[in-house]
Amino acid sequence: MAAAIAFDKELDTKGLNCPLPILRAKKALAELTSGQVLKIVATDPGSVRDFRAFARQSGNELLAQETEGELFVHYLKRR
Repeated sequence: MAAAIAFDKELDTKGLNCPLPILRAKKALAELTSGQVLKIVATDPGSVRDFRAFARQSGNELLAQETEGELFVHYLKRR
């Protein structure tokens, strides 16, 4: 399903552990305009839970999350 999501920017956070993927995503989202989509690729299993909480707290929309082998892919839409 999520593979069909169009995104405006991709962020590679592979090899980084909490809180670095969130901090990098926050910075990347700040560079986008409202409605644009950020795709984040992570290897930290905790990122699934972390990005759910981040979306709730920041007001950005978590469009989808998927697991591709060892990778965790998140799609955030900027508020």
